[in-house]
Amino acid sequence: MSSSALRRKAQADAILERAAFQLGDLLREACEELRPFPPFPNALFTNAIEVDLGPLATDPDLGCIVVAEDGELYELQMGIDHDAIELTGSWDPVTARKETLKKVELHPRDAVLYTYEALRLVTEHLLERDAEREAR
Repeated sequence: MSSSALRRKAQADAILERAAFQLGDLLREACEELRPFPPFPNALFTNAIEVDLGPLATDPDLGCIVVAEDGELYELQMGIDHDAIELTGSWDPVTARKETLKKVELHPRDAVLYTYEALRLVTEHLLERDAEREAR
């Protein structure tokens, strides 16, 4: 590969990284403004907004990606806490519920897509909240 092609590729990578970083700053700022953060549907302990890219998602191994109130992107994992069941000796839907936010490390290309969509969704929530306040 020629040196000019490599230079262009390096410039493009740097632009993506910078865009992902700047979008992340905007997202964290918007999430701070949204507090209290909305609860995730059907979750008992998690406040987050799902970020679904639909057909634009490039990594089939990623599960449910959410933005949490700290403005970071996570994979939300829900399941049963078998240790809690064993510890308590009974199955209680609340104590047996396991909700975990796992920080995701995304390629800058994917980070731009997910972060922009998260910012769009948080902005929608902010606008809805403001509209409700004005209607009162």
